[in-house]
Amino acid sequence: MVRLTADLIWKSPHFFNTIKDRELDLRGNKISVIENLGATEDQFDTVDLSDNEIVKLENLPFLNRLGTLLINNNRITRINPNIGEFLPNLHTLVLTNNRIVNLLEIDPLTSLPKLHFLSLLDNNITKKPNYRLYVIHKLKSLRVLDFKKVKNKERLEAKNLFESKEVMEEAQRVPAKAVSPVETPDVSDATEEQQIPKATAPTPEQMIAIKAAIVNSQTLEEVARLEKHTLAYIDYVNQIVWHMGSGGRMRFGLSYIDLALNSGQLPADIQSLTDNIMTDNVNEKQEDADLGESNDTQEQKNTDSTAMEQD
Repeated sequence: MVRLTADLIWKSPHFFNTIKDRELDLRGNKISVIENLGATEDQFDTVDLSDNEIVKLENLPFLNRLGTLLINNNRITRINPNIGEFLPNLHTLVLTNNRIVNLLEIDPLTSLPKLHFLSLLDNNITKKPNYRLYVIHKLKSLRVLDFKKVKNKERLEAKNLFESKEVMEEAQRVPAKAVSPVETPDVSDATEEQQIPKATAPTPEQMIAIKAAIVNSQTLEEVARLEKHTLAYIDYVNQIVWHMGSGGRMRFGLSYIDLALNSGQLPADIQSLTDNIMTDNVNEKQEDADLGESNDTQEQKNTDSTAMEQD
């Protein structure tokens, strides 16, 4: 942002415009506050403050000569209630594309006794009901509003409409800011949420234990029981599994963790540990088979020996 200093005023372009008024060009300087206009020494008929970042139309010195103030494309939200004391001969005011919202905010302009031309286009105020009639009623000297001539018919209509004090108060009322309703959580829902444990990611040790338990399970009932008691783990892995559809879920054994491993979502060290567990189980089965064969051989020998003794 740039300060409106006396030096900036002196160095800014000034010239006689097309209607032979002496004009000071201060547009497009990113000025945020009006100040130091006394440095003009009241030598200008027109001051152009367009395309800046001014928020308040205030802090003006007494400028008896100033007749036109161009202050469009700014951020004006407020006007000095006593602006007429400092600009007694202002007849043209262009406030196009600012941020004036409520009808009440243009009331300070009633202090400008010679205001004939006013533009409030592209301000939210223009969307208010009876906006044009309200402005015409308030500014008795106005001849042109938003580049449209004020007709006698409109003056009469505005007078009749706002004769009622109630109508005037309704037009000037500033609507309260809308407050989004705050949803009150249901007590039963809150209690239920408190009772449900929040899922947390399992530790690697827990995953290995789950892996081993699933490997050793033999029936769907056992798998279901393991799922029930490992909600946290299932919640984590299901994000990987469910998009594969029901066909992606195995009937027995490694229904969740293998799919997670195959998708590459779990660390490689878990993969190696899983492989070790599977190898151990294969070895255990092989040992069981060898033990079974040994027992069969021993039983056969015992049977042969008994037969020989009987003979």
